Amino acid sequence: MSKKKVLIVTQEMQPYTAFSEIADIARKLPQYVQEQGMEIRVLMPRFGTINERRHRLHEVVRLSGMNIIVDDDDFPLIIKVASLPEARMQVYFLDNEDFFKRKAIFEKENGDLFEDNADRMVFFCKGVLETVKKFGWPPDIIHCHGWMTSLIPFYLKSAYKNEPLFQNSRVIYSIYDKTLEDTFPDNFLDKASINNLTAEDLSAYNNEEGITLHQGAVEFADGVIKGSEVIQNSVTKALEEAGKPVLDYLGEEYLANYFEFYQEILGLEV
Repeated sequence: MSKKKVLIVTQEMQPYTAFSEIADIARKLPQYVQEQGMEIRVLMPRFGTINERRHRLHEVVRLSGMNIIVDDDDFPLIIKVASLPEARMQVYFLDNEDFFKRKAIFEKENGDLFEDNADRMVFFCKGVLETVKKFGWPPDIIHCHGWMTSLIPFYLKSAYKNEPLFQNSRVIYSIYDKTLEDTFPDNFLDKASINNLTAEDLSAYNNEEGITLHQGAVEFADGVIKGSEVIQNSVTKALEEAGKPVLDYLGEEYLANYFEFYQEILGLEV
């Protein structure tokens, strides 16, 4: 039987970025899963805080050259790669000068958040799926970490639902306590409406109180993991109503349980 393929999509990862607890999980998990016999690929943004020389990033010319449309504008997508020798694993970075060249992750030096964080998110989520298509590598599991990945479950079940490469893919969304949705513009749903979708199609990502990134991702994911000990009450309620397989927060002893959850989502014997 061929190896199961797992795509880890994360907004951060050690040793490249360390903005929250996500960075540590995204570093340890793919190595562990690979050691259990599954095939791994990792995709993340190439934030300007990442030192390309120190981490030996270089462009993958055969994957670069695509344009991603965000809010009716075209933005070039550059793909870079680095190796983690101790893990025998490669990490792919999605880059664009407009969105990721700045020497900060989500906020300016004065603490104000970047006005285009929503655009950066849309660019990243669509860019991930277009990059995987260019890989020609059909993932059995796509595991999304962090609010910046929260549109991927929706895109997989809508804009990309007829894409042969993703026909057997199952998507897992890890919920963490930090999100920037409170700062998203009123036209966020229009920005996120790619490939002839409409804002109405994204109704799960919005309620009378505003944008709800986690709730939207839960609606379209095949399984959910609580990555943080504390989860908003509204998200907990959404999980209960969705009736999806959920793995509760496990603290530091999570690797084996995550792997078993993968097997459960794939319908494999544990």
